[in-house]
Amino acid sequence: MQPQFQMTGQATGALSLQQNRVLRNTYLLLALSMVPTVIGALVGVQLKFSFFAGSPLISFLLFMGIAFGFMWGIERTKDSGLGVALLLGFTFFMGLMLSRILQVALGFANGGSLIALAAGGTGAIFFTLAGVATVTKKDFSFLGKFLFIGLVVVLLAALANIFFQIPALSLTISAVAVLLFSAYILYDISRIVTGGETNYVSATLAIYLDIYNVFVSLLNLVMAFGGERD
Repeated sequence: MQPQFQMTGQATGALSLQQNRVLRNTYLLLALSMVPTVIGALVGVQLKFSFFAGSPLISFLLFMGIAFGFMWGIERTKDSGLGVALLLGFTFFMGLMLSRILQVALGFANGGSLIALAAGGTGAIFFTLAGVATVTKKDFSFLGKFLFIGLVVVLLAALANIFFQIPALSLTISAVAVLLFSAYILYDISRIVTGGETNYVSATLAIYLDIYNVFVSLLNLVMAFGGERD
C-alpha cells in the first residue's frame, strides 16, 4: 500500500505544481497585457479615436466581429508564441476601444479622479476575489451556467439600448455588469486553482475581459453619479 500512497502523493503534488505554474504565468501575462492596453488607450485619446462615430449598430457588430476574430485566433494558437502575440494585439485593440469612454470621462472637471476611482475599484475587486478563489480553493464551476445566461442577457440589453438610448437602462446594465464580471473573476481564477483551466493564455484572456468589463462598467457608474461639469 505504501508505494500506492507515494504515487498518489506525487500525482497530487505534480497537479498542484502545474496549477501554481499556470496561475503564476497567467498573472505575469495579465500584467504584461495591461501595457498595450494603456498604449492603445493613450493613442486613442490623443487621436480622439471613436469607433462608434458612425452607425452605432454597425459599429457594435463590427466591434464584436473583430473581437471574436481575435479571440478565435488566440484560442487556436494558445499553445504557441503566436497566441501570446495575438493576445497582446487584442489588448492593444481593446485599449483603442477604451479611449472613447476615457475621452468622455476627461470631459468632466474631475475626469482624472473618476478614472482613478474606477481603476482603484476594479483593482480592489480583482485582488479581493482572486484572494478568495486562491485561498479557499473552492470550486465555483457551478456558477458557469448562471453567469453565461447573465452574459447573454446583458449583451441583449446593451444591443437593445443602442436603439432606445435610455439612461436608466444604461446605468442598470453597468451595475449588473459589475456584479456579473466580478463573479466571472471568481469563476475564472477558481478554474485555474482547481485544475479546470490548464492553459495560461486562455486563462489570461478570460480574466483580462473580466477586468476590462468591470472597469468600463464602474467608470460609467462613477461618471453618472460623480461627474462634475466645468
